[in-house]
Parts: sequence; structure tokens; C-alpha cells
Amino acid sequence: MNALALPPDFEGRVRRQEPMSRHTSWRVGGPAEVFFTPKDADDLARFIRGLDADTPVLWIGLGSNLLVRDGGIRGAVIDTHGVFAELERLGDEEVYCGSGVACAKLAKQCVKWGLGPAEFFAGIPGTLGGALAMNAGAFGGETWNHVISVATLDRQGVRRERPASDYSVGYRHVQGPADEWFLGARLRFEPRPDVSSEDIRVLLARRKASQPIGEWSCGSVFTNPPGDHAARLIESCGLKGFRIGGARVSEMHANFIVNDGTATATDIERLIAHVMRTVKERHGIELKPEVRIVGEAR
Repeated sequence: MNALALPPDFEGRVRRQEPMSRHTSWRVGGPAEVFFTPKDADDLARFIRGLDADTPVLWIGLGSNLLVRDGGIRGAVIDTHGVFAELERLGDEEVYCGSGVACAKLAKQCVKWGLGPAEFFAGIPGTLGGALAMNAGAFGGETWNHVISVATLDRQGVRRERPASDYSVGYRHVQGPADEWFLGARLRFEPRPDVSSEDIRVLLARRKASQPIGEWSCGSVFTNPPGDHAARLIESCGLKGFRIGGARVSEMHANFIVNDGTATATDIERLIAHVMRTVKERHGIELKPEVRIVGEAR
């Protein structure tokens, strides 16, 4: 395979064959052909414009909700966490948040500003960019309920601001213009002078009591089918604790798959398939993965 060609001024700034296990919350994944951390949006636009039109591009934040196969990723991986880090109040009810900001940080800052309901963002284990891409939610709240507009960048390096109405949004699903990525969003909340950091602590305590926080996982693996919960279906099949290699269904929450430290991406993907097949056989319900699976088999 020929090495991916880059503009000369970027050649010394990329990492080639970067292990994606360093950048995913499951701690698995083969190497990225090219791994690039831009300085800012203008720097990224120049990098994107310099790539061949057929070069695959994957944006990542904290690497949650992402399974990278053991064979790695062809093309360029863009590291956004901590890069698009703007977080500012625009008015009484509006906030601008960059796509690289951790959702937990957004929640905490909105509480300081007396805005809500934003506390639910503390339960989303990723950045705003990922939350925008999948309409992530927690504790009954969903990201796109608060989106006014988004800032985007396309394959030609063109930046745009698009209203929320340009996107079709549903439960853990967002569809919009092709080959555009989120740089950030304007969000609307309500003045909540009585909101406090204690509200976040209560929510996080609930999460800690019911989810395997501290173990290597991606968050929830499957979306909830209409009128039911994926965790209930998986648990009813007796799959809590079921293991393939170093991957197992969490005993604490059946919609989590954890890496015991020895799992490969193949172990995890095989376990996902086994859970789906078992639930389909027992209940006639086809679970849909919430996690995004990318890359090539070893």
C-alpha cells in the first residue's frame, strides 16, 4: 500500500500508523494511516483541502461510542478534542460550544451560568461533536433539542453555518449534508437560577451506581428499541457476564460491553454479534448498535 500523500508543510506534523487503542475508550483498535491534530479550523481546512478527494476522513473526539477494528483505519483521522474548545455565552439563553469540548465540561459551565436543562450532558461520555453526530442523550435529555445552528467544515475546506432545520434528527440519528463535519454549535437553554453543581453530582451518582464507570467501555452499545430497553432484553437472555476473549457483557449494566484489559476489537465485535443474534432468537427483536464500527479486520 502506498503511503498517503500529504502537503509538504503537514508531513512533519502527522503521526503515521498511530495506534487507535490510545484514542478510544474501549482501548482497542489498529493503527490509523495518518493521525492529525489541527491547530484550529483554518489549519484543518488547509489540511483537508490538501488531501486527495478519495481519501477517507474520520473525525474523533474522546473516542467513546467508537469501535476501531484491529486492522486499523485507512486514510486520515482528525483529532478534535481540545482543539475546537470554544465555550462562550452569547446571550441570556444562548451558548456557543466547540465540537471538541467534552460534554461534561459543557454541563458544568452551563450550571455556573445558571442555564438549563444542560445537566444531562454530564452523562454523555464524549465531546459535543460526537453528541451532535448521533443526537446523544442521557437522563432524558437529547442534544438536538437545544441546537439553534451548527458550524461546519466540508471536504473543500469551506466553513458554513447551518440552521438546525437543515438536519433530519431522531433518536440517536442525525442526517444532514454529506461530507460536512461539525466545528461547533449554538445552543439554547433556559435561565435556571436555582440550578447547582449538586444537580450534576446527583445525576453522576445515579450513573455510577448503575453503570460500569471506571472500566473500559464505549458507553451504551445498543439503542433502545421502541417501548423497551436493550439492557432488559439482554439481561433476560442470561447474557450478563457472557464473555468472548477479553470482552464481556457487564454484570452491572447489560447494555455495556467492557474490555478486561486483554480484549481485541474482534472480541468485542463478535460479542456484539452474539448479543444481537441471541436477542433476535429469544425475543424476535433486532437490536441496533449505537456504537460506530469503523476500520478493517486484521
